[in-house]
Amino acid sequence: MKEIRGYIFDLDGTIYLGNQLVKEADNVIKNLQKEGKQILFLTNKTIETRQKYVEKLQGFHIKVTIDNILNPTVTLINYLKENHPGAKLYIIGEQIIKDEIGREPFPLAATPEETDIVIISWDRNFHYDHLNFAYQAIKKGALTIATNPDRTCPIENGEVPDCAGMIGAIESVTGKKVDIHIGKPSTLTIKAALNILNLEPDECIMIGDRLETDIRMGIEAGMKTALVLTGVTQANEVPSSEWQPDYVFSSVKSLLYNKVL
Repeated sequence: MKEIRGYIFDLDGTIYLGNQLVKEADNVIKNLQKEGKQILFLTNKTIETRQKYVEKLQGFHIKVTIDNILNPTVTLINYLKENHPGAKLYIIGEQIIKDEIGREPFPLAATPEETDIVIISWDRNFHYDHLNFAYQAIKKGALTIATNPDRTCPIENGEVPDCAGMIGAIESVTGKKVDIHIGKPSTLTIKAALNILNLEPDECIMIGDRLETDIRMGIEAGMKTALVLTGVTQANEVPSSEWQPDYVFSSVKSLLYNKVL
């Protein structure tokens, strides 16, 4: 079995909860960096820029650059450039994702009739006008692309609704499933991550707090996987899950004492 050279970490619920660092997470990253391991932080969130994640991690004394961060917006933009150049977009999402996509050569649709693709991302200001525009556009044949399927996002005192709320509303009224998912557990995301690391799947481990995204993606990619219990998934959910991790840790702190390979 190959040595693990690449460590792919989820962020929310794995490295931190809101503005609270998971205990010893900074030391875990420092130790792996000293050992010459490659580190990639992989988030499904689209409500912050990669630079904001760099600043947040650096605030926790974790040394990273923007090249250590991958989010769905980056993968989405690359996918659109390759597969739908010039497509007219309607974006359900917060200003950050609109600004990032707006810097690329994609025109925004003014009406449902001219919409080629409806982008669905986490939007804490989601309202009926968004739903109706998306409904009318999809009825007229627009493709749907969701940035991530997460039901909730972990925070210090629990969880809050995530992008699945927007997806669920649109799927319910249209009677159609979203055509493409970009974020974890999509193969589009794992391909992007492996390209950044320049490693093979069996040289990497995926570490996260969600069975249905983090662990599923790692398993389907052929990676080792480690579930941490500091976020969404509880220990009693693991035995019945379709997605069985190689390791279950109380937190990433366990990596200080448990060698995965």
